This record gives sequence, structure tokens and C-alpha cells, in this order.
Amino acid sequence: MNELYEFDEEYRDSIATVDAQGKRVWIYPKKPKGRFFNARKIVSVTLLAILFAGPFIKINGQPFLMMNIFERKFVILGTVFWPQDFFIFALGLITFFVFIILFTVVFGRVWCGWACPQTLFMEMVFRRVEYWIEGDANQQRKLAEMPWNGEKIRKRALKHSIFVVISLLIGHTAMAYVIGIEKVQEIVSQSPTENMAGFVGLIAFSAVFYGVFAYLREQACTAICPYGRLQGVLLVRDSMAVMYDWIRGEPRGKMKKAEVQADKGDCIDCKLCVHVCPTGIDIRNGTQLECVNCTACIDACDDVMLKINKPTGLIRIASHSSIADGKKRIFTPRVAGYTGVLVVLISLLTIFVSSRTDIQATILRVPGMMYQKVENDQIQNIYNIQLINKTMGDMEVSLRLIDHESGFIEVVGGNLISLSNSEKTDAVFYVRLPESEMEGTKNSITVGIFEGDVLIDKVKTNFLGPIRFK
Repeated sequence: MNELYEFDEEYRDSIATVDAQGKRVWIYPKKPKGRFFNARKIVSVTLLAILFAGPFIKINGQPFLMMNIFERKFVILGTVFWPQDFFIFALGLITFFVFIILFTVVFGRVWCGWACPQTLFMEMVFRRVEYWIEGDANQQRKLAEMPWNGEKIRKRALKHSIFVVISLLIGHTAMAYVIGIEKVQEIVSQSPTENMAGFVGLIAFSAVFYGVFAYLREQACTAICPYGRLQGVLLVRDSMAVMYDWIRGEPRGKMKKAEVQADKGDCIDCKLCVHVCPTGIDIRNGTQLECVNCTACIDACDDVMLKINKPTGLIRIASHSSIADGKKRIFTPRVAGYTGVLVVLISLLTIFVSSRTDIQATILRVPGMMYQKVENDQIQNIYNIQLINKTMGDMEVSLRLIDHESGFIEVVGGNLISLSNSEKTDAVFYVRLPESEMEGTKNSITVGIFEGDVLIDKVKTNFLGPIRFK
């Protein structure tokens, strides 16, 4: 972009929230308003309602979403996944990340400004409380510079008290997505001494959220979030993002009454786009790491353009190519490549999820045991079986040979194997086959696992027999 116009003297090459001495510059963004902000409010209310309602939503008796890393149990859309399903979970994460990459390449950081919980809570909850108590940007600056008197103490105490309450609510909600809403309710209803680990966890979660939203703020987006850091390598010239039309806007200059601006662009250098930015950047300096595509600058600029009888859209959602070359391209070779990979991953994920069984069975011959010859010229092998019940209900299963009608299976201790919900069960069984059906020392058999008369899984294993001489 340097070759297209000369940047003004205020162009920076360092992060907006840090000064020349390395000290933090506190951001006081002006209260936004406009059509994009109104749309963001609707999206934010919807997403926050879903977020807080999520722990209470049940699908087939299971949580809507739960990531219990402590018990290695994950529930997604009511489906329980265990460590044995790790390859499906890993494939799902890879698919999600590829989707995020594709989405970013095409639409930039729309997620950051419109759907990320960090932005939703910061701009639509905590910042709203701040505006209500301390006023707009100028009043907040005056309050910060004011000595500690009764007014400042009262306002700061009220603000941070509300921040603590909201953080506790967020912390408990986040904990419910980890251990389940029932467990959180149990911890809350008990004395802290009865469940100290759970109590400490809830306090820690809440303290982290309070620290992030009361003090860390935009630093979480610009310096900590890995997705924000990746923006620099994911965005391309054809990516859609919040862009300043430098061709139309430059050279910028102050507007005076009755002055003809034939030699100037449409930008009147009011700096309102800077004042409303929650990360403190000047969008006129081009796409920057800190920009979260919140569109607050678009609303501010459009309002000014209407007042000076200029067309809106000086700052708009566009790509670098569409402004510089007048060409708007979305489906580029890079997008096509990511799309192809994403389609393959989604197809694989669909196949694995649809073929996933409620039981995982592992069958191994008893170590050190050869085959045994028993009555009626039959050969016997003994096996160990390990069954993992992936469902949340108890089951009773039986074992049957699928591919050898003349053979049979007998389970030691009874033919029905009881499986408690979410538990692992071990059993021993033996298989007998007529010697006449042996094809050699190693024969393939298929063991079916049935719940009643319903086949829920089958496992292939080897059956040892005597050497057959021709």
C-alpha cells in the first residue's frame, strides 16, 4: 500500500496500546453507534443467550456441549466421546481449524469482532457497564486523571463490584461446560470444605475472567490470542476485511466551510474512526494486527460522510484488491485448495462418526495358550475380551460367531456380559470349531457382539488350529 499514497506523519510501526517507553496505553474508545453496531447487538444477544443456556440444554439426556478434560469425557451435540474416540475428536479439531483458516482467508477476522466470546463480553457487557457508570470516553479519561475522591471511589467500586458479579456468572458457566451443570450446582449448594477442588476451580475461573475483562482487555486479542497472531499469515490481498478506501480518501485534510476540496480526498481527518476503535488503531494506515473487524469505524465514518454530503463507504468491508485494482475475487486458487481439503476432512469425519459404535471391543487370545483338542474332534481357543461401554446407560451383551455356524462361543461365568454405563469390563470366553473346518494353523473368525438380537459391533480375530498335512 505504500506505493499508492504517502502515509502521514502519524503512521506508526508499533502496537497502538504501548508507548515508546514500553508502557501500556489505556484505551478509552468512544461509544459506538450505527447500523453495524445495531446488527452486532442482535448477534451478541443471540450468541450470549446460547452460551448461557448451553449447559442446561440436553440432547438424548446428554449435555449440548461438555469438555470434561478431568474425566477425559467429551460431549458434542449430545454424543459422548471417550479417549478411545480420540482419532475422531482430533479429526474434528483439524476440520475446525481448516474451516477457521478458510473463513479467515475469505472473510478476515469477522469471527473476532462479531462472535468471539472475548469481544462479545468486552464490548457488549463490560464496556456497556463502564459507559453507564463512568460515561463516554472523555468522562472516563477525566475520571482516570481525577484524584481519589468520593466520586471516583464510588464509581470505581460500583463498576468493579458489577464486574466481579458478571465474572462469577461467566466463571460458573464456563465451569459447567467442563464438568457439567449438575456438578456445578452440587458444588455451589455445598460448603466449600466439602468440595474444595471444585470451589477453588470456580473461583479460579471467575478470577481469570475478571482479570481479562477488567484489566487485560484488548491485550488478549492483540498479544495473547493465537488466532489474532495468525492473521498476518492468513490474510491475503483478496481477503475481505474492514478497509479504508485510500484512493477515494487521500489526500486527507480538514474541511472548512465554503471551501472547495477539489485537491483533497473525502477523508476530512476527523479521527472519529480512531476514537471509536476498541484496540486504538488508525484504520487509515491499512490492515493491522490489532484490527478485529468490529466495524465501529465504519459506523463512525458513515455518520460523518452523511453530515458532509459525501457517499458512505469510505471505510467499508472490502478487499485490498477490490480497492487497489477494482477487482473483487473471492474464490481464488488458495480458497479452492482449502475448500478441497475441508471437503475431504468433513467427508472423513462424517464416515467415522456415522460408523462409530456404542461399544468398543478388544479381543486377544490368552497369552501362552495354544489350541486344545476336545471331544467330537473340536478345537478350542481361549480369549480375553475387553468391552468399553461408550453410552451413558447400562447394557447386557452376548457373543456369537458370525461366520462359522457349526462353532460356538461360551463365556466364562455366564453368556451375558453386563456393562455399566461409561465403564470398562473384562471377560474370558472360549471358541470351539470342528477340526474339519480348519484351513491351517491360523484361521480368521468374526465375533459378533449383540444386545438382544441387535448386532452392535463385530471383531475379527485369529483362531489357532493344528497343522494340516496334504
